[in-house]
Amino acid sequence: MAEILIAESRLIKPNRAVVSRRPKKPRAAKFLNPKQDQLKRAFDILVSATLFLFVFSWLFPLIALSIKLDSKGPVLFRQLRHGKDNVPFYCFKFRTMHPNREADFKQATRNDPRVTRIGSFLRKTSLDELPQFMNVLIGEMSIVGPRPHALPMNDRFSAEINNFMYRHAVRPGITGLAQAKGFRGETKTFYDIYSRCKLDIFYVDNWSLLLDMKIIAWTAISLAIKKTEVY
Repeated sequence: MAEILIAESRLIKPNRAVVSRRPKKPRAAKFLNPKQDQLKRAFDILVSATLFLFVFSWLFPLIALSIKLDSKGPVLFRQLRHGKDNVPFYCFKFRTMHPNREADFKQATRNDPRVTRIGSFLRKTSLDELPQFMNVLIGEMSIVGPRPHALPMNDRFSAEINNFMYRHAVRPGITGLAQAKGFRGETKTFYDIYSRCKLDIFYVDNWSLLLDMKIIAWTAISLAIKKTEVY
């Protein structure tokens, strides 16, 4: 963990300058040779297809019914986020809030009145993220990778941190190294997003299938012991 905390520190420096609404394409990641990319993609498809066949086939209908009984609105929430090479895509989630106009730029906070009763449970357990396995099957996301943000948030973060968009040299993930190490939920301070970006850049430059498996295990442990507060 020590090497992770110091890795790439020279790449990320505070930058308060205003940047373009259309960020430049990030430099290519070191690990993305065709064989490694195919291996990562094959792992994503195998795991996702297995989950849909044996778990999501019965779990998704139960969650959808709970959402519909709890509040008015659609079951799924779609939000534009930056994907690989900054190409926008619609990221799927189970809806956890009452329909509102602030969802794309205002993060959920403690005791947020927009969050529904079932939505609070889904967010705390991260069950709301499960529809993103559809994004994985489509090829827009990976099981493990830097977490994607809403477009307005990306614009703000990239204005504060140099090389922030380097995270987008790879497919975004349902979970990532930053989330596995406890950086989940609301970003309250500059340190929150700065630390996540450092870990994301380390991941991009040091990918391996073993690292992906470790991150999945660390994420499961983090969720089990409720290491972070998610509202």
